[in-house]
Amino acid sequence: MSSPEEQAFRLLTEYANGFMVSQVLFAACELGVFDLLAEAPEPLGAVAVAARLGTSSHGTELLLDTCVSLKLLQAETRRGKASYQNTELSSTYLVRASPKYQGNMLRYLARTTYLCWGHLAQAVRDGKNRYPEAFGVPSDELFTAIYRSEGERLQFMRALEDVWSVSGRHVLAAFDLSLFPLICDVGGERWPHRWGCVLGLVCSLVSPGEGRQLGRHSGSGRKHLHVSLVGCSGALAKQCTSLYPGCQVTVFDIPEVVQTVKKHFSFLEDPRISFCEGDFFKDPLPEADLYILARVLHDWTDTRCSQLLARVHRACKPGGGVLVIESLLDADGRGPRTTQLYSLNMLVQTEGRERTPAQYRALLAPAGFQDVQCRRTGGIYDAILARR
Repeated sequence: MSSPEEQAFRLLTEYANGFMVSQVLFAACELGVFDLLAEAPEPLGAVAVAARLGTSSHGTELLLDTCVSLKLLQAETRRGKASYQNTELSSTYLVRASPKYQGNMLRYLARTTYLCWGHLAQAVRDGKNRYPEAFGVPSDELFTAIYRSEGERLQFMRALEDVWSVSGRHVLAAFDLSLFPLICDVGGERWPHRWGCVLGLVCSLVSPGEGRQLGRHSGSGRKHLHVSLVGCSGALAKQCTSLYPGCQVTVFDIPEVVQTVKKHFSFLEDPRISFCEGDFFKDPLPEADLYILARVLHDWTDTRCSQLLARVHRACKPGGGVLVIESLLDADGRGPRTTQLYSLNMLVQTEGRERTPAQYRALLAPAGFQDVQCRRTGGIYDAILARR
């Protein structure tokens, strides 16, 4: 049995080698290991995998065996030769054909986030993100690095699609959104069409990105669930229409994002989901029962969050509210570990941070919201509902 000192050193070694684990995962995804094994009719040996991927036999064998130790692959050895196949974890999250595929998020982490984390110490020193060192982008241009090319913008949007394919339904079901009545009546001149009559509620749903956007509905007098998302492909909107079949969803973002959606995503085929352009901090907010800010507030300082929440409150009808979707820290700020790491990620990539329920209450109350309820979903993202 190892001594406490030996156990401590082993733990230290695991922490120090953590970046290697990430790179193993990133490399296996980039090379297409999991897709290849998913498509193969039977387990493959390292030589066969290397031949099909165009990689070295030596490097491939090392990578595959390490994936086995990480429980990303499983191996069976016969007559001294190992054959590899996917585990349940990799089949669910790392194979492109899976509805819960997370490969796009992993590529975004490898190409963008990882580069910023190499400058964490300096971020702690001066309290600013590391876009200047990583990408030559001014630190106050938060989304320029993410949207630095159409390819990178598309990668980020697909990454968000991955996130909401796993987490979207849980956070949208944390509270019964169908309890909110229709209040919103907005002119149709700023929208591609007027909405049809659908049963549900009215809300404005905001997700991350530079366009901080807004939602609208028709003046029919019928009840609707009208959702608007920011900075994404419409993946959370898709989850919303699945959970609330009677909803209408509007996704608003900067023009470049909307054009990328039209070129690369299929959500436009759903008549309940529409895309329009706008800026949450500049454009007048439409009246709605419920505004949902999903992964938005963690990007910004307390001052900017207060400005945004005040605008939402002014636009919100009495009895309406705001649903904040974020990864919540524990009350003392010392957990969960994943959320703590996310908060450091906000340091190296944005102006913001992850927050505790009390810290969100401290932002919501001065904006005029009350009856704040926090619900942990058991997943990475949680929900806070506050009423006007």
